Amino acid sequence: MIELEGLTKRYGEKLAVNRLTFTVVPGTVTGFLGPNGAGKSTTMRMILGLDRPTAGDVRIDGRHYDRLRDPLTYIGALLDAKAVHGGRSAFNHLLCLAQSNGIPKSRVHEVLDTVGLTAVARKKEKAFSLGMSQRLGIAAALLGDPRILMFDEPVNGLDPEGIHWIRSLMKSLASQGRTVFVSSHLMSEMALTADHLVVIGQGRLLADTSMADFIEQNSRSYVRIRTPQREKLRDVLHGAGITVVETGGGLLEVDGGKPEHIGELAAQHHIVLHELSSRQSSLEEAFMRLTAESVEYHAHADAPGRQWGGNWKKEG
Repeated sequence: MIELEGLTKRYGEKLAVNRLTFTVVPGTVTGFLGPNGAGKSTTMRMILGLDRPTAGDVRIDGRHYDRLRDPLTYIGALLDAKAVHGGRSAFNHLLCLAQSNGIPKSRVHEVLDTVGLTAVARKKEKAFSLGMSQRLGIAAALLGDPRILMFDEPVNGLDPEGIHWIRSLMKSLASQGRTVFVSSHLMSEMALTADHLVVIGQGRLLADTSMADFIEQNSRSYVRIRTPQREKLRDVLHGAGITVVETGGGLLEVDGGKPEHIGELAAQHHIVLHELSSRQSSLEEAFMRLTAESVEYHAHADAPGRQWGGNWKKEG
């Protein structure tokens, strides 16, 4: 279990993390979301004792990280896959970690096999692709067979097979009763992996809830309709006090409507329906809606005089 209470980090005038309080519990995959600059990486670094909080507290199974004896047996983490001595082989990198934490050498072979790196175990890390380095970082996190796992952008550089593998691995670890805390910008992947979400923006806690509740509370639900009798259906729904909008491509949408009620009205007026379906926004859309006011870095699609591929003018 990871427990944060009033966790705060300030860099000069910059308040990176602002009184965060939440608990990451065992037996579930908890997703950690937030826009760039929200304070996610700083929070994870404070959990591991790499940054010292300005205020507040964070504990791992009731203790501070620096009080853990053989910490890799309590918590395994992947924060930066390339934070490895490039001149060491994958095997020797893991062996050094194992020896410093009282972990038997046999465990190095086990985790190399788990992440699929046995064939390149003697190869130097500097020759690894990003995907291979990610696998090595995951092997290091698993090395001590810890009860808590923490991953920052674990699918970076992985191919589709690797992404499916790490998703299955995280779910399997959680099903064993372990605590799994994962940060990612890939919303589609997070939607398939996480059961619970912690969302922050500008260092503040915005949400701490289940995946299903988060989407329901922060998304738009609507009914989508396709019919060759659009005008007639619009008139019928308007008469019933239901607002309908045309979205193009012959589609109609009703916000917050019930498909059963709309279907009954259509049947009563002998209107043919080609589609009548309930829709809900995706995790990405729900996330964008919740964090819209917390985005620190805004990009613009069109910048005058700077369009790629044309109309660019040299200054001066």
